[in-house]
Amino acid sequence: MSEQDLSSGYDPAHEFFLGEKPDNPLMRDSASMWISDDKGRFGFPRLTIEAVSSEWDNRGVEANIAFPDGRVLIGSGGYAPAPVKFVDGNAVTLNAGPLTFEVREPLKRWALVFDGQTYETTVQQQAQGVTTGTPRDVRIEVEATMVVPAWSPGEQARDAATVQAVGAVGGHRHEQLFRCTGSFHIAGEAPLKFTGSGLFVRRSGARDIGEFPGHCWQSAVFPSGKAFGLMGFPPRKDGTPSFGEAYIYDGKQKHYAKVVEAPWMNQFVPHDGPVDIVLEVAGQPVRISGRTHDSTCIRENNPMFGNWTQAGQPVLVGLPFHQGGVRYEWDGEVTYGMIERSLPGAKMV
Repeated sequence: MSEQDLSSGYDPAHEFFLGEKPDNPLMRDSASMWISDDKGRFGFPRLTIEAVSSEWDNRGVEANIAFPDGRVLIGSGGYAPAPVKFVDGNAVTLNAGPLTFEVREPLKRWALVFDGQTYETTVQQQAQGVTTGTPRDVRIEVEATMVVPAWSPGEQARDAATVQAVGAVGGHRHEQLFRCTGSFHIAGEAPLKFTGSGLFVRRSGARDIGEFPGHCWQSAVFPSGKAFGLMGFPPRKDGTPSFGEAYIYDGKQKHYAKVVEAPWMNQFVPHDGPVDIVLEVAGQPVRISGRTHDSTCIRENNPMFGNWTQAGQPVLVGLPFHQGGVRYEWDGEVTYGMIERSLPGAKMV
């Protein structure tokens, strides 16, 4: 049997990194992974690097580690890069301090290593604005194999207005679900081996999302191989629908969907909170239930990237942010996946 093509027509060259500083000061290179342990013991709700041309040697890292009891470890900050690794003339690594991404085979296999210091806190303290805690050294190693076709919000509409709406002006973005194996070691605690699943995101280009109204972003792959992904913005001030695109994957084919119901962040329950969704595919509803499992929180006007600065200023979020893991159930099948949400604080209860 021939290997299934999961590229969705995306150029494999998009997976390689910028090998040198670009001329455009707004140009950025970025990779992210969201990872869930198959046993639900922990999650990594976003490990990412942002490399911006204007400060090419000062890169932002967001490294979130979360547990279902509310324990959180954060390894975010600004870091210098290591030398780029090239294979056949292509830049295959993106590095900033403790975090390195490496493409092993475009649109098929990736690796991640985090080896550095975090601080320990709780999601409840994060919600109160706490951004410090007890130092803890952490090492994470992950080998990821893509198992679902690549997708990007705006792919279905493919028009300029939609591309602008999702903040990808002048650049490229795609995401892809994977299965993985890895190891996770907090200094002073027993090292863990794990299998899991997650989401990989590759983005490059100038990015300006302007005034952000909030969002809801969710995805997961199930043991059977079926999967889903969605990205949506909350209804406009006049109550009319705004951007919302999604897909489901039946194990063989990707089908575009419409977001009918999404769990906007009107409230934040970090564990066992409802985050159900309803999608519409070919006129038929698809219902996927979800309960928050492991969560991190960034309070409004707090930094997403620790002490990272751009033009000497800290990088603050303009509205409350929830990044976490979810226990999803779809037609009796259960898995763990990701969620990221935001909404102006005035709309939360």
